[in-house]
Amino acid sequence: MDRTRSKPGGNLKAMQIDRDSPDIVDRKVKALLNELTMEKFDSISDQLIAWANKSEKEKDGRTLVQVIRLVFEKATDEATSEMYALLCRKMMERISSKVQDDGIKATDGKPIAGGQLFRKYLLNRCQEDFERGWVAKEATAAAAAVKASRDEAAKAANQQSKEGETEEVAPYSDEYHDAQKARRQGLGLVKFIGELFKVQMLTERIMHECIKKLLGNVENPEEEEIESVCTLLTTVGASLDTPKVRAHMDVYFSRMKELSKSQNVSSRVQLMLQDIIELRERK
Repeated sequence: MDRTRSKPGGNLKAMQIDRDSPDIVDRKVKALLNELTMEKFDSISDQLIAWANKSEKEKDGRTLVQVIRLVFEKATDEATSEMYALLCRKMMERISSKVQDDGIKATDGKPIAGGQLFRKYLLNRCQEDFERGWVAKEATAAAAAVKASRDEAAKAANQQSKEGETEEVAPYSDEYHDAQKARRQGLGLVKFIGELFKVQMLTERIMHECIKKLLGNVENPEEEEIESVCTLLTTVGASLDTPKVRAHMDVYFSRMKELSKSQNVSSRVQLMLQDIIELRERK
């Protein structure tokens, strides 16, 4: 008789653990997000909420954190950030109140749970990506600029040494593609933040903090930051520009007018600033 054979109950438990493993969650949630459209929104979002609700069996909300991370990555790398903001709103409203994180307590000492926990995790992710992301993006852009300069120099040298020969155009460097991806994700992030504000998941105060940070570099502004503030104001400007905060908005646009005339800003970004300024003036 084989005494090493596992008990049936043990096998079932192992299978259940395997079905809920981070790798499985990653694969299943990514597949659902790839299928998400407004036509399939109700069905797919319900399935995503079911995956997030697997955190009911956890004390640290790790599956919910993983689902939020995957939604966030998709939202900041896609043009349809409005749809992902609606998804986050629905998830916040429908997530089980049994999902909690024992490490995050409310003022009464009890663990934060359900929609309140979802919003807390999402806010943390927004803040981390917004504040820490610029360092990585600036480093990537700098590396891309150096590599692009070297590529141009090498190309010029090859053209001079091969008179009469047809020179193939060198492919874009990995650094260039990395910089383009970082730029796209940076703009995607601020647009997603704006869409979250529009569905009332982020506050006016957070929007003002973002705008102030993006317009904070007076002497030597980063073009990525200027482009981001244009993207953010295009997304939320109409909702944010109310009589109550008109004075704040006037300060922002005064700063943008200065930047639109700055020699440290490219003509492309100057035109972008002028478009936003004119859009407000036509209101």
